[in-house]
Amino acid sequence: MKISYKNNYIQKIGLVALCVGLFVLPACKKSFLDVDPQAQQPAVTFWKTQDDATKAVNSIYANLRSWENTAFPALAVESIPGDDAEKGSSANDASYLNGFDQFTVTSTEGQLQGFWTGQYQNINLCNQVLDNIPAISMDANLKARYLAEAKFVRAYSYFRLVRAFGDVPLRLTVPKDASEFNIPRTPKAQVWAAIEKDLTDAAAVLPQAYTSVDLGRATKGAALALHAKVAMYQQKWADVLSLTNTVMTLGYNLVPNYEQSFRLNNENSVESVFEIQCEIIPAIAGSATSQYSQVQGVRGSVGGWGFNVPTATLAAAYEPGDTRRDATIIFRGETTPQGDAISATGDNPMYNQKSYVPFSQIITGYNEGAQQNVRVLRFADVLLMNAEAANEQGNPTLARTSLNRVRARARGGVAGVLPDVTTSDKDALRTAIQKERQVEFAMESDRYFDVIRQGRAAAVFGPKGWKANKNEVWPIPATEIDKSAGTLTQNPGY
Repeated sequence: MKISYKNNYIQKIGLVALCVGLFVLPACKKSFLDVDPQAQQPAVTFWKTQDDATKAVNSIYANLRSWENTAFPALAVESIPGDDAEKGSSANDASYLNGFDQFTVTSTEGQLQGFWTGQYQNINLCNQVLDNIPAISMDANLKARYLAEAKFVRAYSYFRLVRAFGDVPLRLTVPKDASEFNIPRTPKAQVWAAIEKDLTDAAAVLPQAYTSVDLGRATKGAALALHAKVAMYQQKWADVLSLTNTVMTLGYNLVPNYEQSFRLNNENSVESVFEIQCEIIPAIAGSATSQYSQVQGVRGSVGGWGFNVPTATLAAAYEPGDTRRDATIIFRGETTPQGDAISATGDNPMYNQKSYVPFSQIITGYNEGAQQNVRVLRFADVLLMNAEAANEQGNPTLARTSLNRVRARARGGVAGVLPDVTTSDKDALRTAIQKERQVEFAMESDRYFDVIRQGRAAAVFGPKGWKANKNEVWPIPATEIDKSAGTLTQNPGY
């Protein structure tokens, strides 16, 4: 079923992998999103000029939208296991994905390998930039920014790896010879520390905003917000509070209409802190590669394949009148706000509306919805991280302020809906914030790991088969262990 997007020449970590061939255009083009499939360049002539540096950094962003990063592997590891999502599609189609929902996955499951490969592809591209750009004679400010962008993406991929697998190999340079290919897993505390260092370095250099030609690149706010999220996973509440307080001064805001914040016209909006950039450029073959929307689109229509669908548990989780319910879930038989009539019959009663692209905007000849950006960090997340940290630090007033700011948007201007949270009790406020995160970020691949870090996974996911002291992490892919000749060890219980 998958339309292949595995560029084998970037899969081996030791290569100088000139992904520029499929992924980027020279700097003279209109946008760093543009892709030039003709730019084949021998490695021996690369890493010489500022233009080479631009191509290499652009390839990092291009790989973020790959199948491994945004489609089945990512959805299997980060979304389907939660209580807000399940496999979807027809019962027999890709039934192996049920193993992630039922926690029966073994180390040989292919989506684990795909997710692992995708993150290390990103890391390899970042390491090539960080190893090679310093020696290029080029504009000093641009060089510093490019290095900071690479550190941000490397931190993002290691964040995804460490929360999924725990201890993982920490590779911060390109291997120089065969003796450096096979390295053991690094204790997760050291991985977290490396992530935080990368984000600190990046935030010190990255600009607060870009002009339109570079819109979508990593910013100072993105580095600070991701750092806050990394600190939150480690319960470093003072750091979370400080970082989010800073991001809240950088000009971000909530898009007034929650549903509209996920539509194409609001990509890279005032609420966007970081998005994976996707675009269809008809004049450039091979530019439209994202399958994020395609695999989740309404099944049996022009929309897509119908995987990763909302659950009845999610549909029942919203308070009466919460506008986020209808903005998150496409119900079978409804007509969307954009006028698309959804069939009253079909394999699934619900679909993910956040990945939805209106049928009139789907372009024939390309993956359905290939132009839809993937929201990674939104300002609402900054506000709710701020609320959680403030509560844990004994500041219920700030916690309520940030929490209620998110709720105010969700009530859609209707008086009496989603009343402000008024409690000052720490436990009650913590529960309210956790509930708000569930409905605010439903179907955005946060819920599963949120519940684990909150220490509630056994209670929430236990009925589906989740077991403590095992399912906090996924198994290390068996192929990686085999290739390492035992240097890599398996997680307990697998």
